Amino acid sequence: MPVKITMPRLSDTMEEGTLVKWRVKEGDKIASGDILADVETDKATMELQSFDDGVVAKIALQEGQVTKVGGLILVLATDGEDVPEAAKAAASGGDAPAAKPAPAPEAKKEEPRQAQPAEEAPAPIPRCPPQTKTTPREDDDSDAANSGKIRVSPLARRIAEDKGIDLSKIKGTGPDGRIIKRDVQAVIDGKPAGDAPAAAAPAAKAPAAVPPQPKLESKTVTVSNMRKTIAKRLLESKTTIPHFTVTVQADVEELGKLRGTLNKQLASQGVKLSVNDFIVRACALALLQHPVVNSSWTDAGIQLHGSVNIGVAVALPEEKGGGLVVPTLPATHTLGLRQISKLTRELADKARTKGLSVDEMSGGTFTISNLGPWNVDHFEAIINPPQAAILAVGAAIEQPVVKNGQIVVGQRMSLTLSADHRIIDGATAAVFVNTVKDLLENPATLLV
Repeated sequence: MPVKITMPRLSDTMEEGTLVKWRVKEGDKIASGDILADVETDKATMELQSFDDGVVAKIALQEGQVTKVGGLILVLATDGEDVPEAAKAAASGGDAPAAKPAPAPEAKKEEPRQAQPAEEAPAPIPRCPPQTKTTPREDDDSDAANSGKIRVSPLARRIAEDKGIDLSKIKGTGPDGRIIKRDVQAVIDGKPAGDAPAAAAPAAKAPAAVPPQPKLESKTVTVSNMRKTIAKRLLESKTTIPHFTVTVQADVEELGKLRGTLNKQLASQGVKLSVNDFIVRACALALLQHPVVNSSWTDAGIQLHGSVNIGVAVALPEEKGGGLVVPTLPATHTLGLRQISKLTRELADKARTKGLSVDEMSGGTFTISNLGPWNVDHFEAIINPPQAAILAVGAAIEQPVVKNGQIVVGQRMSLTLSADHRIIDGATAAVFVNTVKDLLENPATLLV
């Protein structure tokens, strides 16, 4: 009896999915665990995995098309079954069992997850079909991308498939002879396969040429599901939540000195603390002192949360379609600087490469958005519902300041809190953001 594979629910807010690219074609024999297609959800582009064996009898959804969760996308003929008959039965609406759908994520309880010590490996997430990954990148080393005799990165494989290039005729220059993007691009450019780019001979300096001006064109760009979700949630936030902001300038000169000292001491252990790690730690301690900022507005009243779960906004690279995700650090108030640094780095790297699970993006009670690395000195962030506040962090900038009646060079960093006025009063917001400021200006208190 043929098996119908439908569009699974790959996130708690997913209502429809876009079939980005098929990895199989009609007539292909597949096994459980094979990747069938790339599917774009409201969160990211993910790989759809098969949990059945059989032969692809019919592809019901074409690339670029959108269907609701539960919509038919593919029909499999099981062992010994006639493939044309299976396709015909599916087309006529015959009785075919549907593949097991992915269960919708359970609603989060008020008591969030407990964090694990940094020395322990994180508890494995239960396997819940279909298992997924986001769009592959050059540094992805998944078994699915490298199955078979040819070692090739997912990005290189994708480019080769699009250009109709035979990977067996390419000599890889990556680790262990792996074929990478550079090798495929060399074939496209007409260079010998496997040749690494030669070092350019030094040339005499020539007058700087005026760079060509970019050409603009008028066109409509198709909006991804992630961008639709971002637009929907931010519009909802700005139109339903009465925002107000308060800003303070923190003196981060001592923080910079302490960070430099700690990083020298911890370098041999592979630890490198960022300024953002100190900010996360300061916010976690400040939220313990001001629990109303760590709350949510509900129809029943103001929900004070029993744990501090800070979300850190992470921008996704353009090659992954751009966008923004917010991984959550569970029970942040129980984490030290080294644990915060380790977990933040792991989640940010995973967000930019393999993609985060729904669980890793859920349960946040407060968010930090830091544009300091992009040299932004000040901005106002939009609250991430149902949270009550978000902190926007600017760059640490050298500027003239007055100390002991003298004008000297100091380092100042802006901290701007956007708060929900239904929950947080102006004075409460001011006291909270000054608590964060005081902790950053006395960074030794963050080591406790």
